Amino acid sequence: MKIDLTGRVAIVTGAGGGLGRAHALLLARRGAKLVVNDLGSATDGTGESLSAAQRVVDEIRANGGEAMANSASVTDYEQVEKMVADAVNQWGRIDILVNNAGILRDKTFAKMELEDFRAVLEVHLMGAVNCTKAVWDLMREQNYGRIVMTTSSTGLYGNFGQANYGAAKMALVGLMQTLALEGAKYNVRVNCIAPTAATRMLEGLLPKDMLDLMVPEAVSPAMLALVSEDAPSRTIFCAGSGSVEQAHITLTKGIFPGYGDDAPEKILSRLSDIGDRTGEIIPAAGSEQGQLELKNAGYTPPVA
Repeated sequence: MKIDLTGRVAIVTGAGGGLGRAHALLLARRGAKLVVNDLGSATDGTGESLSAAQRVVDEIRANGGEAMANSASVTDYEQVEKMVADAVNQWGRIDILVNNAGILRDKTFAKMELEDFRAVLEVHLMGAVNCTKAVWDLMREQNYGRIVMTTSSTGLYGNFGQANYGAAKMALVGLMQTLALEGAKYNVRVNCIAPTAATRMLEGLLPKDMLDLMVPEAVSPAMLALVSEDAPSRTIFCAGSGSVEQAHITLTKGIFPGYGDDAPEKILSRLSDIGDRTGEIIPAAGSEQGQLELKNAGYTPPVA
C-alpha cells in the first residue's frame, strides 16, 4: 500500500538543502504539511539566514503543497518551542519529526579544541533532544508520533578525524533506544537513519562519479518508511545510493572467567571466545545484559 501522509504535519530540521531538503520534498509529495527548519548556517554552524528554508518552502508550494519556513536554532529550546507552537497554531498537530540538522568541525582529536567538540554535540545531540522534547507530550497525547534521529556510520563504526561527530551520532542511537521503549504504549515510534549522501559536507572529499551515485534523494525513501504509519520502532536503517541496510547492536554469549585474581588473564586468553558471534542476541532492553551475565554465572531465577 502506498504511503499516504495526507493530513500529517512534519518538521524537518536542517531542511534548507541536502538531505533535509530531499526529505522535506518527499514528505510534501506524499501529502504532509511541512515545517522547513533551517538556521541557514555554514557547515561549521556559523551564520544565519532564512533564505535557504524559504526556497524549499517555495518549491513545496509551487507543487501544490503546504509549508512554512522556520529559522529556529535547534540548540535554543525557546526557539524550538515557538517553532512547534507555530506549527500547532497553523495545523493543529505534529505527527512527524525528522532530526536532521547538523554541523561538522573535523580535526584529529589531538588537534581538536574542546569548543569544537561541544559545538558538534550541541547541534547534533542536544538539537535532537530539544526538538524531540518539544513535540514529545503532543505526540503522546494524540497517541501518534514518528521520530527519526539522523545517526551516522561514523558513530556506528568510527571515522578518522571525527571524534566529536562520531560521539554525537552514537549518542543519538542511545537516545532512540530508550525513547522507543518509552513511547511504545503511546504509538510514538522512534528510529535512526544513517545516511550516505553527497551533501555540501562532502564537497571536495570524494570523486565526482562516486558523488553522482550518492544523491540525497536516494536516502529519503528509507526516511519515509521510518515515519509512515506502518513504521518499525528501535530500528537503525543505513541508506545510500538507493541501498538500505539495517545496523544492530548485538550481544555475544560471552564466557564466565569469574573475578578472581587470574580473571584478567583468562579474559585476554579467550578474546576469540568472548567475541564469538555464534548465537549472539539483539537485546530488547539493556537489562538483558545483566540477565545474560547472571545466567553465565550459574544463577537460576526462582520459579514464580
